[in-house]
Amino acid sequence: MSIKLKCLILVLFALNFSFSQDKDQELLKVDGESIMTSEFLRVYNKNLDLVKDESQKDIDGYLKLFTEYQLKLKEAKRLKLHEDAKYQREFLRYKKQLTKNYLSENKVTDVLVKEAYDRSKQDINASHILVRLADTEKDTIKAYNEVLALRKRALKEGFDKVKADMHNGETIFLEDLGYFSAFKMVYDFENAAYNTPKGEISMPFRTPFGYHVVWVKDKRASRGTVTAAHIMVALNQKDSLLDPEQRINDIYKKLNQGESFDALAKQFSDDKSSSNRGGKLSPFKSGQLSSEEFENEAFSLKADGDVSKPFKTAYGWHIVKRINLKPLQSFDDLKPSLENKVKRDTRSKLINNAMVNELKKRYNITYNSEAKTYFEGIISNEFFGRSWRLPDDFQKDKTIFSVNQRAFTYNEFGRHLMSAQRIYAGKTVSPSILIEKEFDSFFEKSILQFREDNLELENEDFANILKEYRDGLLLFDLMEKEIWNKASKDSVGLEAFYNKNKVNYQWKDRVDIVMASSADETNAKKILKMMNKGKSEEEINEALNTDGKQNVIFTKGTYNINDDKLPTNFETEKGVSKIYQHNEAFHVIDVKAILPAGTKTLEEAKGNVINDYQAEIEANWIDDLHKRYKVEVNKKALKAVKAKIKK
Repeated sequence: MSIKLKCLILVLFALNFSFSQDKDQELLKVDGESIMTSEFLRVYNKNLDLVKDESQKDIDGYLKLFTEYQLKLKEAKRLKLHEDAKYQREFLRYKKQLTKNYLSENKVTDVLVKEAYDRSKQDINASHILVRLADTEKDTIKAYNEVLALRKRALKEGFDKVKADMHNGETIFLEDLGYFSAFKMVYDFENAAYNTPKGEISMPFRTPFGYHVVWVKDKRASRGTVTAAHIMVALNQKDSLLDPEQRINDIYKKLNQGESFDALAKQFSDDKSSSNRGGKLSPFKSGQLSSEEFENEAFSLKADGDVSKPFKTAYGWHIVKRINLKPLQSFDDLKPSLENKVKRDTRSKLINNAMVNELKKRYNITYNSEAKTYFEGIISNEFFGRSWRLPDDFQKDKTIFSVNQRAFTYNEFGRHLMSAQRIYAGKTVSPSILIEKEFDSFFEKSILQFREDNLELENEDFANILKEYRDGLLLFDLMEKEIWNKASKDSVGLEAFYNKNKVNYQWKDRVDIVMASSADETNAKKILKMMNKGKSEEEINEALNTDGKQNVIFTKGTYNINDDKLPTNFETEKGVSKIYQHNEAFHVIDVKAILPAGTKTLEEAKGNVINDYQAEIEANWIDDLHKRYKVEVNKKALKAVKAKIKK
């Protein structure tokens, strides 16, 4: 297991920690800091079901991991990694997301989740017209009228005609979008598409990109989720004489001759991620893959077990087999994943608005009625050139609004405006519109921040999870600094480690072969005779692949002797082999060269060498941490923990 993976496991391990201050026994001290038995028991019990290795269920082993984790946290804080700007940004991002989950406003989320599920039942095929418009622009009449005129032309002349005349890819877009479902477009666009009847063009509507109209060409029921397998012949081949189209057609002939799809995929498919599974792919929905051609072929198959004819995509030539097709899952089954999508989607703006409205009711808020007018008066044209600065006599200490007892000042809003200049660079927006928009943004950010800052005091569960993530993230940064980067950049140490441990980095035996495969043993015997007589690949193909039948197919390359393409009982002798039966076919193998096992060079073994070198560095580093920080274990408390777990 790699050191980075071990660290990630420890991070996950940390995410189950709870740091409540129950009055129980002190289990250990790390550099004077007490760790209670309740914490250790909680960690052990929560992880027990996840641990498959019985040795890792040992209490002493868990205590060792727990102690090392605490030592690393001590070291991270000594190095002040928690003060690093990158670390703080990452932590605050997580904190903001976690905070949303702990707010009590869920009504809007529930409505949006149900709506998304209902829309997932239907796919829409649409095209759209867009006239670009900055989202800060309030004078929208020109853009609205322009897209309205284009809509009228599309209704009269046809979409394709207007597209040819008007699409410029800069200010005006006319695009075919294909089929899509919920979450594939920004929410405002999705709303318009689902609310427009089939065959009609919507009235203009606005998104952050500008004004659109959408032409809904078709609506169909969701095609569900298909599980399929495929055989792929890549367009780019190492063997320059191999014609991908001819190769796929040869394989298709063998399928029609009754040979196994699974076996042919294992033997001949160039998709290494699926070939060893007989070509089986992970289940997918319409619009989920990057190839619409592949999706259409898979979904067009009428029954489980049906196989397509060869077809071409941007990735290669394919034959696809349908394994099964499942309809859309029930709402209850999909609800958790839909909730996550809703919170990541542009729908989240609606949820944020609902949160802010909820917090407005919860907190005592007062506003300074003069504040907006004041800020409108100090905005100048320099703002749009990113050179605007707060005036020398800026009233920075005045309150712009307050939430409970927390006053938010002119200075805080002023800094917000300074940062916002980049958004408006090169634009022209009136001061009143700019201040109104940025005040709303600042208020939302501030009230949510106020909630974040106080949530740890209000919710113990939230406080525990937040601390766990904070420490886990800190540990990751520490390991990166102290272990991973050192191992990868220490070229002298790496080479010395490699020279000391060369015996661990060995090539297995390999063979350079030409293999002839046939589903028929009689043909395999003919192949064997011809190969022993020195007949070429072309001569054998010509002799056996007659009457439109593909009776033999060749594979060439260098393989490890335990490669899945080779028979398990394969004998590595130079020359033409006997006939082997493997993957439901018969094979004759001409071994051109035997490449014996041997020591890999440092460059060839570099990944494994770095990984092992990291392990050595970490072991030495842990020893140093034990010397730096005193660890005291309460033997009596540990004995009680063991007794409690054995019950």
